This record gives sequence, structure tokens and C-alpha cells, in this order.
Amino acid sequence: MSDATETPFREKVGYQALVLGLFSTLATILLVSGNLLTRDVIAERQREDLQESLQQVMPEQLYDNDLLAAPIELADADGRPLTIYRGTAGLHVSALAWEVIGRGYAGDIRLILGLDAKGRILGVRVLSHAETPGLGDKIEIARDNWILAFDGLSLGNPPVERWKVDKDGGQFDSFSGATITPRAVVAAIEGGLHFFNDHRETLLQPPQDKPQLDGGE
Repeated sequence: MSDATETPFREKVGYQALVLGLFSTLATILLVSGNLLTRDVIAERQREDLQESLQQVMPEQLYDNDLLAAPIELADADGRPLTIYRGTAGLHVSALAWEVIGRGYAGDIRLILGLDAKGRILGVRVLSHAETPGLGDKIEIARDNWILAFDGLSLGNPPVERWKVDKDGGQFDSFSGATITPRAVVAAIEGGLHFFNDHRETLLQPPQDKPQLDGGE
């Protein structure tokens, strides 16, 4: 006779561990499958978003290559890797763009800065931020045209002492109740101009193999 107190099979630790393992394996398979199915789609959306951001700060008439095909990598002032996208006309670098970061009131403000070969600003756009809605979000082109005030400027234009918001004696408008935000943006852009000045020779060195736009020979 069997022992009346014997533990039912489904209540045994081994059985429960087996069931848990099967469910874990199934969940893993589903997650991996979902990642494989969506990875290419997500990558393509990210590529399209980056392309759109670059086009806002690098006018298409300035270059005839694929901006995403052969970016260069340098280290920023803090030693972090920085990707620089370069537009070329013929064999000459005619426009450049890369990300600059300012420390805002609520965290990092990520911007993309576009320059021409002489170091003049072609455009600046906000990539992401967490600033206060209705105050700090005026840095967005969709909210205000404040960011357009940097177009055409360069290191020395205005003079270094004027690369500040008006509350600090500079020429750039500050925001009522949110001075930290525009101050961070101005500092980030000025830092980007110094980066160009410090690495001008490398940044403007023509690429050896120039990737063409789609349809090019």
C-alpha cells in the first residue's frame, strides 16, 4: 500500500520547478522573437528621425553625399565618444553636425548643432529635454522661434563676453521664470563652437571614399 500522506505529484518541488522552467523558456522565446521582428523596424525609425534632425540643421543644397554613410568619431571635452556627421560638396567638407548637451533645470538638454565649413551656425534643434512645459520648452522650434536666434552666428560673433543670456549681460533672450534652460542651451552651443575650433583640421579633412546619395554613381 502507498503512504496516505505521500505528497501529490503536482505539489512536488520538482514538478513546480519544471513548470516554472517551461514558462520561463516560453517567455524568453516570445521576447527574443518579438525583438527580432521589431529590431529592424525600430532601427529604421531611428535612422529616419536622425536624418530629419540633420536636415533641419544642414540645408540639403550644401552637400551631395549620404550624411549617415560615413560619420567620424572623436572624443568630446569630457572624453566621451562623439559622432560627427559631415556633408560634402565635391571633395570638400561643406557642413557638419553633431550632438551637444547642456545641463538644464530638469536634466540634460540634447541638441543637434549644424555648422558650415567656416564655423558659422547653420541651425540648432532640440533632440530631447525634460524642462518645464510652458516655460523651458520654448527652446523647441515647435513652441517658439527662440532657437533661430543662433543661425549665422559663430565663435567671436558675438564676442565671447556676449555668449550669455541677457540676464548675465549677454545678447540672448532669457525666459521669464526659466533662466537656467536658455543659459544651458547657450553654453552648450558655445561649447560646440569651441569644439569645432579645436578640431577644425580633423573635421574638415575630406573623406577618402566619399559615399554618394542614393542614385549617385
